[in-house]
Amino acid sequence: MEQTTILSFCLFLLYISTCPQVLHSAITSGHRHRHHEKRSVKLFVFRDSYADTGNSGKFATGSWVAPYGITFPGKPAGRFSDGRVLTDYIASFLRIRSPVPYKWRNRVKKSKLGDGMNFAYGGTGVFETLVSAPNMTTQIDFLQQLVEEKLYTKSDLDLSIALVSVAGNDYAAYFLKGNHSQVSTVSTSIVNQLVVNIKRINDLGVKKILVTAIEPMGCLPAVTSIVSSYQNCSETMNAGSRFHNQILYKKVEELKKNQTTKASTIVILDLYNAFLSAIQQQKHLEQDAGNSTTRENPLMPCCVGVSSEYSCGSVDERSGANKYTVCSNPGRSFFWDQEHPSQNGWRAVYSAIKSSLLPLSININNM
Repeated sequence: MEQTTILSFCLFLLYISTCPQVLHSAITSGHRHRHHEKRSVKLFVFRDSYADTGNSGKFATGSWVAPYGITFPGKPAGRFSDGRVLTDYIASFLRIRSPVPYKWRNRVKKSKLGDGMNFAYGGTGVFETLVSAPNMTTQIDFLQQLVEEKLYTKSDLDLSIALVSVAGNDYAAYFLKGNHSQVSTVSTSIVNQLVVNIKRINDLGVKKILVTAIEPMGCLPAVTSIVSSYQNCSETMNAGSRFHNQILYKKVEELKKNQTTKASTIVILDLYNAFLSAIQQQKHLEQDAGNSTTRENPLMPCCVGVSSEYSCGSVDERSGANKYTVCSNPGRSFFWDQEHPSQNGWRAVYSAIKSSLLPLSININNM
């Protein structure tokens, strides 16, 4: 089978299992790290389910049903995981609470908006996808509107950090819409728009921006379940991820040399190698455990449907019976469902990328 056909097929499988789900943040039960009064750093988050902590509707997403949130906060709270996601760990590094989801801005006390805001919506991309939710351009519009309404000032933005999270929804949507351009053309288009978005965030006044490289899409359970019964990653898909990241690094370096952005701090978080490193480490642990059942195959999701027609969180409409199973120890899994890391997985990824945040912490300490 031609590589482009394989890629399209895998993206289709990935997309149809991703679309129904989106996450939410348990703001009042989130990290309780409070920053010193002199540190007014705020975190603004843009993009999809890898960063979303609660913007998607409860009736439109599976992440609002059990067993999502089983580890944290102990009940479904909208995150695409059993617990915390990337946003939560970045906020913890900054010693602030996980920022309030944009959708909740009018439901919480104004004091809770002091840690920033999360504009990410699951299933979205830099362009329009097949999910009817605000893409990144619209998410940035939301921030601009809040600045115009003076909810956040120029000083707030100057002391803030943006997290721009990138996953594979744009690629999946592109192929599902029947486009057949070379993957290189698609990647260039996606990254170019991403750079436009980064510059716009910077122009609004946010001088410190974290941008995630794309994860190894060939290692997602939605793909490995088809190509190797969860045993190995798809090299074809991973090659596409590496190509995307090569363009991203090049374009970001060019952006850093731009006259209007060269005084800013733009950091790429290498999710690609962080995922691979965490998966490989867990494989070694699994092998060391021998026949013990306390270790989980890192490529196998913890929560799965009982058959191909069901997914994590599915319930029989007539009987109300659960149509999914959960692994014995989510705290030892890397993936939670077919596309998203577990809290343990995100913790491992965060540990791998934490050193990339250290230059940022120097700037924070000077705030």
